[in-house]
Amino acid sequence: MLMQADIDKIFIKMPILETQRLILRKMSVSDSTDMFEYAGQDKVTQYLLWSSHDCEEHTRQYLELVEREYRRGKMYDWAVEYKENGKMIGTSGFTKIDTANKSGEVGYVLNPEYWGRGLAKEAVDQLLSFGFDLLELNRIEARFMSGNEASYAVMIKCGMTFEGIARSKIYVKGKFRDVGTCAILKDEYYQSHEKKNYTLTETTRWFSRLW
Repeated sequence: MLMQADIDKIFIKMPILETQRLILRKMSVSDSTDMFEYAGQDKVTQYLLWSSHDCEEHTRQYLELVEREYRRGKMYDWAVEYKENGKMIGTSGFTKIDTANKSGEVGYVLNPEYWGRGLAKEAVDQLLSFGFDLLELNRIEARFMSGNEASYAVMIKCGMTFEGIARSKIYVKGKFRDVGTCAILKDEYYQSHEKKNYTLTETTRWFSRLW
């Protein structure tokens, strides 16, 4: 069973994950222009806890904070880079990892220019594999604000089960919002997926040295 110290070791040297169309890697200050392109749009943030960035400097300062958190092993979020053009088109990662209960929560956001292509599902599928295979989680969940049908659809396409709506769960941006939860368990995941040793570009030899 992994302890929090083990999780920190993994994320201090953030593994680079790869899918057919995406590279999941560390965010950096150099991504500020690409991130601001979507983080500055209200239609992107309307169902998120954070508000739209008002300028690229705001985004740059956020990414400076992210870089500091990577150095502490406390940032579990990847930049999503589109292989075809090398552009950072969003983020995806774990918003929470609970080692005591072997559970985690995933989240994701994409540039609207790349909506409708199955890219969010592709990123989340990789996170599920990473969470179950390497972080030894037993449960991975995702949450969505009521009205965010697109995010809900991603969860269902990834094999998650809808578990219900918590009414007025959070107060955000001046109003109470209902929050839905979907989740998948390790046994459910492996009913339709083989355990695989996908590419950890900062290599599997590095990962094996952690234990």
